[in-house]
Amino acid sequence: LTLPQFVQLMDNFVGEDISLPTVKRLTAFIKGEYKQTKEEKMKQLEKVRRMSHVAQRRQLLETLFDKWDSNARGSLDLEEVVAVLSRFQGGMGKVALMKARRQLCSQYPQLSRVGKLSPKAFQTFLELIASEFTGNEDETIDNLVRFLTTRVEKSHTESLQSSVRRKWLQDIQQAAETSGTSMEPVYKAVFKALSQDMEAHGDNKRISAYIALLEENQLSPEQGQVLLRYVACTADDAPYVLNQVLHRDMKGVSFAVIDQGKPIYVPKVELHGNIHFWNSDRPVEERKGSLLVLPLHDARWRVFGILGLDTLQDQCEKSIFLTHEITFYEGVCHAFSKAYHHICMRENVLQVAVTALDWLYPRTPSIHTVATHLVTPGKDKNYALCKMITTDNTGQKEMHGSPVVLLREENLLRDYLFKCTDSSEVTLTSIHGEHHIAVPLHDLSGQTLGIFDISIGQHKKLPPEEQRDLQKMLKIAQAACTEILQRSLEETEPTHVLEAERVANVRHAGILFHRFMLQELRECV
Repeated sequence: LTLPQFVQLMDNFVGEDISLPTVKRLTAFIKGEYKQTKEEKMKQLEKVRRMSHVAQRRQLLETLFDKWDSNARGSLDLEEVVAVLSRFQGGMGKVALMKARRQLCSQYPQLSRVGKLSPKAFQTFLELIASEFTGNEDETIDNLVRFLTTRVEKSHTESLQSSVRRKWLQDIQQAAETSGTSMEPVYKAVFKALSQDMEAHGDNKRISAYIALLEENQLSPEQGQVLLRYVACTADDAPYVLNQVLHRDMKGVSFAVIDQGKPIYVPKVELHGNIHFWNSDRPVEERKGSLLVLPLHDARWRVFGILGLDTLQDQCEKSIFLTHEITFYEGVCHAFSKAYHHICMRENVLQVAVTALDWLYPRTPSIHTVATHLVTPGKDKNYALCKMITTDNTGQKEMHGSPVVLLREENLLRDYLFKCTDSSEVTLTSIHGEHHIAVPLHDLSGQTLGIFDISIGQHKKLPPEEQRDLQKMLKIAQAACTEILQRSLEETEPTHVLEAERVANVRHAGILFHRFMLQELRECV
């Protein structure tokens, strides 16, 4: 138990009406009765030491990855890493390197197709190599890190440029983490990063930028099974580009980018012959400039859209994209993908919550209201709680398009929600005679991802049958959320148990709840 968890456990145990002398007697009893054997203490110390060692190694290898990935593209070229590692210890470890590579490709099947190492795959690769050498594995890891670090020395200017760009990309992720489930702040952060980089490192070129996402083509499948919908663009281009749809049978290079999974750069659009111009009002003689279209990949390297940039609005005839700019734009694509899928994950968690509450309400008439909150980063490393859904005693839901943000210092009567978040444990309280049960939803590390704030009115506890149904709902909702979070990891491929789960995205998240409920019923039969 952590300190907040222990305090919450004791708080739940003693309740609200207990006297101070009774609390003191309980404290004295625990102090006197709690015993830890020498074996238990040594086991606990060993666990702490092991966890600290794992964390230090992860930090060491993440720092090395960031040093190599100076443009924050989120991946390293496998062949480039292998070429450098083949010179480790004068080339003596080539056999170990090849064996580790084969093992890595079996763990990450997409490597043979895309040839890109994610941070996790990079760490796994170095650990596999180290395990093939005789001697101390930690020493081998340290030697590998020192060797690889000396191979990527950057000039002061390059390091400064990388640091500034990385900050802009972090702003994209922060926009996702603080925007509830809205994509608008993320789009704004992407275009702001592109604009700032153009001012600082791109000779102040005037660019247009746009994001298009793949959708199933339900209206005109004869034009292709999927289409690209332009969901965001720079302000000047909105009248011509926003909400436009590109089909496979139309001019353009975007579907070639999607099929190949690689950027396409057109230095002179006027000479290409297969470019789609959304602004039909632009005279032909002014349709000059460069075009760059980059794929947006998810964690399993599947393309789900494109980021496009062009210089058609720039009057300079030699307005081209340089190599260092293109690599930064690949970093923007990676940052956008992480942000986009973070918001998709939150939407899916909320859909699980909606489905779970729909199941619960007919069975628990004693529950008055349920407010569903998500935990988001706040100012000065504090966090905030965003109220996303409020459900009344008839089961009617209010979805808060603009989340109600709760800060600890401004909501003393809601402090039980923050205690629940801190401890990741169920918290019980009474406010003006109204009893509340705050129940956390956990992420994969056990931290609080969201909270159900359940009001049961004047009742101090639910009737036994309603309590059982509530516990069942919470158990199933947690299982569904855990699966959603696991699917967001690169190594996890989705497993569909029910045929209905093959229907995509948000609808699928709700079906997950019913799938776990069905599985539990099967186990009980």
